[in-house]
Amino acid sequence: MAWPLALAAMAHGAWLAWREARAVRGELVIPGADGRASIDGRAVDGLSVRWRGPIAFVQWRDGDGHCHRHVFFPDTLPAARRRELRLAAPAPAPARRASSVAP
Repeated sequence: MAWPLALAAMAHGAWLAWREARAVRGELVIPGADGRASIDGRAVDGLSVRWRGPIAFVQWRDGDGHCHRHVFFPDTLPAARRRELRLAAPAPAPARRASSVAP
């Protein structure tokens, strides 16, 4: 039972690596508060940047409403670019004012 599962896991990992290698790379532009963010010159909606230590998770919706995600690891995004992304990213939405627990 272990051998078929191991082969299936290896095939799935190879498929994921192949899919990631074929992924289209684009240029992300985050303008000031007056403009909209764009990827390869196309405007995007709902751009959000979340951080977990040095790793950045960027998520957006394209003009067709499809959700896209990209992860920037420290080896793919130098420290200067990580800092630039952190400064240019839109501010996160504030937490709700109503308490989320019972009184």
